[in-house]
Amino acid sequence: MSAGEARERLDRGYRLENAYLDGVLVGCSTVRPAVDGAVTVIARVLPGFRRRGFGKALYERGLAQARAQGAEAVETCVLAVNEDGLRFAGRCGFVEVERYVLDGGDDEWVDLRLGL
Repeated sequence: MSAGEARERLDRGYRLENAYLDGVLVGCSTVRPAVDGAVTVIARVLPGFRRRGFGKALYERGLAQARAQGAEAVETCVLAVNEDGLRFAGRCGFVEVERYVLDGGDDEWVDLRLGL
């Protein structure tokens, strides 16, 4: 994402965070503002840092932000090929609601939802 794209998302109320370990980027998160009562929380961890608690920490911070916004539900999206991400979302209680490919894209995405 470019600096301009990040500024545009911040202007729309997104909360963007990076996670570091000893100055090395390990992952990031996005919390999108509520749409129809649902806040989108996305936690991403680079493959070499998975299964070490970073995803859980990013997700829990995002979930707290969603609750502070008064979310009635939390949604997330994961690339379909990201089996680790789909398993993580399932362990957190998310269930699949939709699969799709964005216009002009090739990647399949999975939308998941967690009721609060």
